Amino acid sequence: MVDYTHIFEKAIRSVREEERYRVFTEIEYKVGQAPYAYSKKLDKQIIVFCSNDYLGMSQHSVVIDTTIEVTKKCGVGAGGTRNISGTSSYIVELEAELANLHDKEAGLVFTSGYVANQATLTTLAKIMPDCVIFSDELNHASIIQGIRDSRLEKQIFLHNDLNHLESLLSQYPLEKPKLIVFESAYSMLGDVTPIGAVCDLAKKYQALTYIDEVHSVGLYGKGGAGMAEKLGVMDKIDIIQGTLAKAYGAIGGYITAKSVIVDAIRSLASGFIFTTALPPSIAAAATASIRYLRNNKEVRNKHQEAVKKVKNGFKDIGVNFLDHGTHIIPVMVNDPFLVKKIAEDLLNDHDIYVQHINFPTVPRGKERLRVTPSPLHTDQMIERLISGFGSVFKKNKIPQYDLLINSRLYN
Repeated sequence: MVDYTHIFEKAIRSVREEERYRVFTEIEYKVGQAPYAYSKKLDKQIIVFCSNDYLGMSQHSVVIDTTIEVTKKCGVGAGGTRNISGTSSYIVELEAELANLHDKEAGLVFTSGYVANQATLTTLAKIMPDCVIFSDELNHASIIQGIRDSRLEKQIFLHNDLNHLESLLSQYPLEKPKLIVFESAYSMLGDVTPIGAVCDLAKKYQALTYIDEVHSVGLYGKGGAGMAEKLGVMDKIDIIQGTLAKAYGAIGGYITAKSVIVDAIRSLASGFIFTTALPPSIAAAATASIRYLRNNKEVRNKHQEAVKKVKNGFKDIGVNFLDHGTHIIPVMVNDPFLVKKIAEDLLNDHDIYVQHINFPTVPRGKERLRVTPSPLHTDQMIERLISGFGSVFKKNKIPQYDLLINSRLYN
C-alpha cells in the first residue's frame, strides 16, 4: 500500500531541515495608509519595506477609481478566454498602450509575468525548433522554466559576462537561429545588464534578443518604459517582456515586439490561448497607471530620493548592502538561520517588515534581506528602518562592514 501522507511529509520535512520552508506573513493594507499594513499575527501596524509595488500605484486614486468605475460598468470577471468569450476593448486598448510605451508594433497581455515568459519562450521553440537559446545564469525562474519546457539546445552564460556570451555565440554558424534571453535589472542583486553591448553581440551573430524588464518598467526611462529606454537601446531589442504587477500596481504580464512575432505567439501560445483573460477593470487600471506615470515624473523622482536616503542611512551605520545604482537594496547576511532571525527581530521588535531571501531564490550561503523603498516612505519611516537595522545588527552581534561577500556575482 502506498503511504501518500508519508511521501508528502518527507518532502516538507526536507524543506524545513534546509531552512527553505516558507511561512507567509499575513498582512492587510488599507487605502491611504500604505506602506503601513496591519499584521493579524502581531495585532499591530507594521511598515512594509519589501513590496514590489515599487511606486505605490496600487494605492493611487487613479488606479483605484478606474478599477471601481469599470467594474461597475462591466462586472468583475472577463467571462472566459479571449477566443471563445470575446475580447474586452479594455485589453485591446492596454495592448496598444504597451506597444506605444516600448515603441513596438504590437503588444500581447498575459495573466502574469511568469506566464508571459514561460508561454512565450516555449512557443518560440515551436516556431524555431532548431534555435539555440543563450540564457544568463541568473535569469528568473519563469525564464528557466520556459527554456526547460522548450527542450531546445541551451547555453548558459556567466552573469552579465559579455566575453563568455560571445565565446558561446561564436561556436554556432551565423545561419543557425539563436535567441539571447536576459533581464534588464536583476531582482536579487539590483544590478543592470549592459543591454546595448548584448544587442551588439546579437547583431554580430544574427541572434534575436529577449529582455525581461519587470523590475524596470514604470521606473526608468523618459516615459517609464524601463532600463532599455533609459539607456537608449530599446529599438535594438526584438522582444520586450514586462509586468503590470510591480511599478504599475495591477496584475498581469506582457510582451511587445514586431506584429508578426506577437501574432505568432498569440496564435500558438497555450499559456495565452487556454486561460481566462484579465478582467476589464484590471486592464483599464493598468492602462491608467501607465499613462499616469508617463506624464508624472515626480513619482519616479520621489522614489529615487527615498532609495538614496535608505542607502545613505545604511552607509552611516555600516550596514553592508549591494549598490548597483538601482532601487533594489540587497542587505547581505550569507547565513540561512541568521537572516531569518534578523527579519523576525525587525518585525517583532521594530515593526519593520523586510522579507528574508533564502535558497532556492538565491544560492545557499548568499542569503539576504531585500529592501525596496517607495515614494510613500516618509523620512520618519526611513529613519525607523535604519535605526531598526542598527539595533538588530547589534543584538545579533553582526559586525558592520564585515560580512563576507566573496562571490564574483557581488563584485
